[in-house]
Amino acid sequence: MKKYFKLFDFKQVVDYKTEILAGLTVAMTMIPESLSFAILAGFPPLVGLYAAFIMGLVTAILGGRPGMVSGGAGATVIVLIALMKSNGVEYVFAAVALAGILQILVGVFKLGKFIRLVPQPVMFGFVNGLAVVIFMSQLEQFKTIVNGKSEWLSGSPMLIMLGLVALTIGIVFFFPKVTKAVPASLVAIIVVFALVFFFGIETKTVRDIASVSGGFPPFHIPNIPINLETLQIIFPYALIMASVGLTEGLLTLNLVDEITETKGNGNRECIAQGSANILNGFFFGMGGCPMIAQTLVNLSAGSRARLSGIIAALTILGIVLFGAPIIEQLPMAALVGVMIMVAIGTFEWASFRIINKMPKHDIFVGVFVALITIVLHNLALAVLIGVIISALVFAWESAKRIRAKKYMDEKGVKHYEIYGPLFFGSTTAFLEKFDVANDPNEVIIDFKESKITDMSAIDAVNKITERYAKLNKTVHVRHLSADCRTLLKNADTVIDVNILEDPTYKIVAN
Repeated sequence: MKKYFKLFDFKQVVDYKTEILAGLTVAMTMIPESLSFAILAGFPPLVGLYAAFIMGLVTAILGGRPGMVSGGAGATVIVLIALMKSNGVEYVFAAVALAGILQILVGVFKLGKFIRLVPQPVMFGFVNGLAVVIFMSQLEQFKTIVNGKSEWLSGSPMLIMLGLVALTIGIVFFFPKVTKAVPASLVAIIVVFALVFFFGIETKTVRDIASVSGGFPPFHIPNIPINLETLQIIFPYALIMASVGLTEGLLTLNLVDEITETKGNGNRECIAQGSANILNGFFFGMGGCPMIAQTLVNLSAGSRARLSGIIAALTILGIVLFGAPIIEQLPMAALVGVMIMVAIGTFEWASFRIINKMPKHDIFVGVFVALITIVLHNLALAVLIGVIISALVFAWESAKRIRAKKYMDEKGVKHYEIYGPLFFGSTTAFLEKFDVANDPNEVIIDFKESKITDMSAIDAVNKITERYAKLNKTVHVRHLSADCRTLLKNADTVIDVNILEDPTYKIVAN
């Protein structure tokens, strides 16, 4: 029997052993995280596991690229906390389903390509900030509830927790040097579990978070009034959730593309994510999106195909149905150690090596995005602000590049050859190039090496024309591109300029 063969005709060979082991590892790390996010939002714990199963299965089969893992992610769940508190879980299910519809529309209309607008410094900041968030979130597992308050562990419980976490980290770090046949993360989880179980060590387990026992996700139509008022309530949350989910999903896709040196399909991922969220809304799931931490666990375990995500999802369902008593005894220290190593692996350490080679504004953008990610835990907002700052910096730098070459021809006509884009940021510098009072009666502005790009540019050309007109001087515009001419034609009620017909050069064939 061959070790490799095709799966679902996805044009990719699959190593079954690696994929299955990677899927089991991912499932182990996803269960406590999904439970924690569900409890944080005030949902029943199983709602988080149902989301992990539905999101994981649907996106693994239909998603935009192999190797990516989706589940009940905190980035999208946090958006729904306010809706849960004000209107209840039924409205949350409706909002999740509506978010799924919006995500499908983004994919159908091929809007996923706009993720290309995210600059590299923003990606650096996003990934580094996320690594810190993953690390900081693990610190919560070193706390316990005493009299209704969260307090740090102390004494023997803290020493045991630290020791088991250190053991997990050591196994994850050194085991690959022995063999890579089995994912180091899975080996670490099994070893720590066996150590705690056979030696009767008292430490924090999955059971201390919540019970994971339950049945198959039941079909359920959200019990809400179907009217305009309901739509007004859920639409803002659905829109934000869809945006956050797609942003995190497409950024994760880009990250996996870089790691695996392959190309995913962003629009297909949008449709898969939307389909999964619609199912979540009708099968008691809290919704979600791709999870970067679990994706990195998956990739580090050697997965490069869709099977690991399918195995992870089915494992979670199997645990809910049959394996809860065993998984609830899993030490949290093992999962914390694995996630700490994921955080270390996620951080772009290369950014420190190239920081002195990067422009100062790129360094600022990267640090700023990382800080927003860390402080607000809002990945979509961090990326949006980073893109806006980068765009403004680009506009400022481009504005400084507009130049004008000036000369008089033999007929006494003054020529201004413009270099650089004319847009809202460069109009002031453009207007300062002209000596209206001392120029001759005829002036030619040549845009062969420039371009009129927006309404501000049109207005600038109009202003300079008016200044010359007041002194009875004529301005001609030359070498406008076709789209520039269209802009001026559409704005003919605002501006009146003389456009010189550009000469047509013909080649004589011999």
